[in-house]
Amino acid sequence: MTDTCAPHPCSTDSGHLCMPEDARKRARHRLSIARGHIESIVKMLEKDDVYCVDVLRQIKAVQGALSGAGDVVLRGHLEAHVATAAERGDTVEIVEELMEALRYR
Repeated sequence: MTDTCAPHPCSTDSGHLCMPEDARKRARHRLSIARGHIESIVKMLEKDDVYCVDVLRQIKAVQGALSGAGDVVLRGHLEAHVATAAERGDTVEIVEELMEALRYR
């Protein structure tokens, strides 16, 4: 595990490790991009002469940004939580962490 992917040294009230800082920053950046695209779409739709394909293109860009953010969060989860469980040799925890993450993919 690299230093940039190390788990944040905190834990939640439920005992889970916090999301690594690098993953949080990258996910936040991708979500900011998605927000910008959504704002652009809303402005486009306020115009009478909006071209449908342009709107669809922007919607696809939002979907890509959201998918990228999901990938970043999933990777952070795998590197922080699953890898930590693997280092402990806790195979039950590995499976539980993977199943929990995959529920949302």
